[in-house]
Amino acid sequence: MIYFCSMRYKLYTLIALVAIGVQAGAQQKWDLRKCVDYAMANNLTVKQTALQEQFSSLTLKQSKLSQYPNASFNNNLSYNYGIVQDAAYNRVNGGSFSYSGSLQSSVEIFNWFSKKNTIAANEWEVQASRANTDKLKNDIALTVANFYLQVLLSKEQVYIAEIQLKQSQAQYSNTRKLVDAGSLPELNAAELEAQIAKDSANVITAKGNVTSNILSLKAYMSIDAAEPFEIDTPPVDRIPVENIADLQPEAVYASALANLPQQRYNQLKLKAAQKSRDAAKGSLYPTLSGFGSLNSGFNDKTYEVRGADTLTIPVINPPKIGSVIVGGTPYDVLSLNTYTRVNPIVGKRSFFPQLSDNFRKSIGISLSVPIFNGGSTRTAWERSKLTIMNLELQQQVDNQKTKQDIYTAYNNAVVALEKFNAGKKSVETAERSYAFARKRADVGMLSTFELITNQNNLFTQRLQNSLNQFDYVFKMKVLEFYKGQGLKL
Repeated sequence: MIYFCSMRYKLYTLIALVAIGVQAGAQQKWDLRKCVDYAMANNLTVKQTALQEQFSSLTLKQSKLSQYPNASFNNNLSYNYGIVQDAAYNRVNGGSFSYSGSLQSSVEIFNWFSKKNTIAANEWEVQASRANTDKLKNDIALTVANFYLQVLLSKEQVYIAEIQLKQSQAQYSNTRKLVDAGSLPELNAAELEAQIAKDSANVITAKGNVTSNILSLKAYMSIDAAEPFEIDTPPVDRIPVENIADLQPEAVYASALANLPQQRYNQLKLKAAQKSRDAAKGSLYPTLSGFGSLNSGFNDKTYEVRGADTLTIPVINPPKIGSVIVGGTPYDVLSLNTYTRVNPIVGKRSFFPQLSDNFRKSIGISLSVPIFNGGSTRTAWERSKLTIMNLELQQQVDNQKTKQDIYTAYNNAVVALEKFNAGKKSVETAERSYAFARKRADVGMLSTFELITNQNNLFTQRLQNSLNQFDYVFKMKVLEFYKGQGLKL
C-alpha cells in the first residue's frame, strides 16, 4: 500500500511537471503587445529618461520645502591669543579657550511670488518629463512594431521559399523518371538540379534573415541574444488595419496635436518657462524676510566671586586723630588698634552657568533691495523671455514636422496600398502562367528552362507581394499611431 501511494505521488508529480513545462513552452511566444511592454520596461534609454523624471520630482520637492523657515545650529570652539572679548563682552587676556553657539532661523515673508512661480514651473517640468518619457515609449513601440513586422515578413519569405523548393524537387523527381526512361534528355534533369540548389540557397538566406531580424528585435528589447525567443506569427491577412478613408491627413493631424506626447511635452515646457519668467521677474523687486536667533558662549578665563575672608589686623603706633580735655588736662585721641579687611574668594565660572549668563535672544525683519549685482538678476529675466521665444519656435517646428510626417505617411500608405493591389494581380497572373507552363511541360511542349523561368517569376511575384503587403500594413500602423490609437496587431 505504501509503495502504491509512493508511485502514485511520483506519477502526479511527473504529470504536474509536464503540465508546467507545456505551459511554460506555450508562454514563450511573444506577441506584439508583449514585445512592446517588455521593451518599455527594459529599454536602457527609457530608464535614463525615467531618471530625469525623478530628478524633476526632486527639484519640485526642494522648491516646495523652500517655503518653510530655515534653521541652523552653529558651534565654534577656539583657542584665543592676546586680548580678546568673551561672550559677555568682557576684555580678557589671551591664551584661553572659548565656545560660542547660536540657533538661527529666517523666513521670507514676501518675495513677489517668486517662490510660488518657481514651484509652479517645477510642477510643469515634472509633467513635461513624464510626457517626454511617454514620447520615448511611443517611439519604442513604433520601432518594435517595425522589427516585429520584419520578422513576420522574413518568416513569410521562408514559407514561400520552401514552397518553391518543394515544387522544384517534385519537378526534378518527375523529370528524373522521364530522363531515366529516355523520354527527356539529361540536360532537363541537370537544369532542375541547378534550380534546386538555387532554391535551397534561397531557403537558407530567408532563414538567416529571420534570425537576423529576431536578433535586432531582441537587442532593442534588451533581451540577451542567447536567450530562447519565439514570436507569435499571426497571418498578415488577420492584422487589423483601419480603412484609409478614415485616416485623412488633416483629421489625423488634429488628433495628433491633441494626443501625441511630443506636442504635450512642448506645451508643458512652454508653461514651465512662463512660470520661470515670472519667478525671475519677482527677483528684481525687494524681498521682506523675518529672522530670529538664540546665542550664548563660554570662556575659560571668566571668573566669579564665590565668597570672602574677613581679617582683623593690629595697628602698630596708631596715629593721633584728635585730642580731648578731661578735668582740665588734655589727652591725645588715637585711632583703633585694629582694622578689618575683606578678601574676596574668586574662581572660574563653570560652563553651563556661563551659557545661562550669556544667553541672548533676537528677533526682527529685514528688507533686501537688489540695487546692483552685476546684472545677473535682470539677465536671468531677459534670458527667461528668450527661452519662451525659443520654445514657441520649437513648438511650431515640431508641429510642422508632425504635419509633414503625417502627410508623408498618408501618401506612403496610399502608394503601398496601390502596390499591394497591383501585386496581387501580378501573383494571380504569374500563377496562371505557371499552371499553363506545367501542363505544357508535362506533355513536352515546353522546355525545362522555360518552365524554370515561369517558376522563378512566380516566386519573385509572391515575394514582392508579401513585401508589399507587410509594407502596406506598417504604413497604415504609422498612420494609426499618429492618430493616437496605439498599435494593434
